[in-house]
Amino acid sequence: MCLFQYDDDPEPEERVPAGLLYVPVRPGTERVVVRMFRTPLGARTAVGFTDPGRLAAALGAEQPWIRLSEAALRGMSEPLGAELLTVDPTLTAPAVTGSVTADTAGTGRAPVPAAGPVSPASAA
Repeated sequence: MCLFQYDDDPEPEERVPAGLLYVPVRPGTERVVVRMFRTPLGARTAVGFTDPGRLAAALGAEQPWIRLSEAALRGMSEPLGAELLTVDPTLTAPAVTGSVTADTAGTGRAPVPAAGPVSPASAA
C-alpha cells in the first residue's frame, strides 16, 4: 500500500505565503486605495492576483493595480474588517445597477439590474 503525502498542499484554512501580489485599487482617486470585496457569503475579503493576466481576466484590462506583499495587504485590510485574503478569484458577477421604478415600487419585487460590465461579486 502506498500513501502519498503532499507537504506543499495546505489545508484550506492555513495561511500560506503568497509572495508579491497584483492588488486591485480603486480607479479615479487621487490616492491609491486598495479595493475590498465580499465573498459569496458576504464576508469582507482583500483580493490579490498572482499575475496581471489573471487580474485582467477577472476584473477587466482597465482595472488599475499595485504590487503588494501578502503581509502588507493583510496589514492594510485587517483593520478594515477584512480578515480574509482571496488569491486568484475566478468567479465574478455583473455589477448591480438600476433603481426602483414605478413598476416595481411597492410590489416587494427587486428591480432587474441593467446589464453592465463584469465586476467582483460584491465590492465593499
